Amino acid sequence: MEHPIKILIVEDNVIIADDMQSMLEEIGYEVVDNVIVYEQAVEVLKNNHIDLVLIDIILASDKTGIDLGKHIRDVYNIPFVFVTSNSDKATVENAKTVKPDGYLVKPFEQQDLYTSIEIALSNFNYSNKTNNNTDVDNDEGDSFMSNSVLKDSIFVKKQHLYYRIQFGDIQFIKADNVYLEVNTVDKKFLVRSPLKDYLEKLPKGKFYRAHKSYIVNVDHIDAINSKDIMINNTLIPISKDFKEFIISSMNS
Repeated sequence: MEHPIKILIVEDNVIIADDMQSMLEEIGYEVVDNVIVYEQAVEVLKNNHIDLVLIDIILASDKTGIDLGKHIRDVYNIPFVFVTSNSDKATVENAKTVKPDGYLVKPFEQQDLYTSIEIALSNFNYSNKTNNNTDVDNDEGDSFMSNSVLKDSIFVKKQHLYYRIQFGDIQFIKADNVYLEVNTVDKKFLVRSPLKDYLEKLPKGKFYRAHKSYIVNVDHIDAINSKDIMINNTLIPISKDFKEFIISSMNS
């Protein structure tokens, strides 16, 4: 099942905030709320699922957007982008202390906003994948997913948007030249990625490389024989090692 990315806008200039909301909704993002002060933003984050936050650095409150960025880093694991007219060295250096996922300077066009969001989501996805690889030795390979946009899902690009796909909905992934065909319960998505790299983004213990050209979700296997497995009436070839793994799992 695909879900539009949910965005929170934190901007004290109402005209700019409304303009941003119109741009985002025209692209296809879902704006959960549009607030002007730190305290309102904290409340929205507490009570709603947010995928990404757009933050002005100067807010109509004692606490700034940088304070909000620190709060997000401390409490949540979601990306945020500073959207500000301040690009002086001191402000940028201060902003860097909370490690934003993007920095967009006003004024900007719709395409600039879209590009900043897409890059932020992509970088956030990659960063969490890297953290996952680092944590595996501590048996906490999925720890990066807690309280994050990737808790039980992955971003898949379709046309000009990233959609969040539930891991459980992915049945199998087929390599086709330079593209991957991600097959969910009811849809197919094309992704440009090596099969090996994509496997690293998926939860261990559920997804396995069944063949040089296939990744499968073992929860969706309907049948198996000496050469193939069946998932949703699709026959998928399997390697000897994977067949032995499945058979041993069935007998354990």
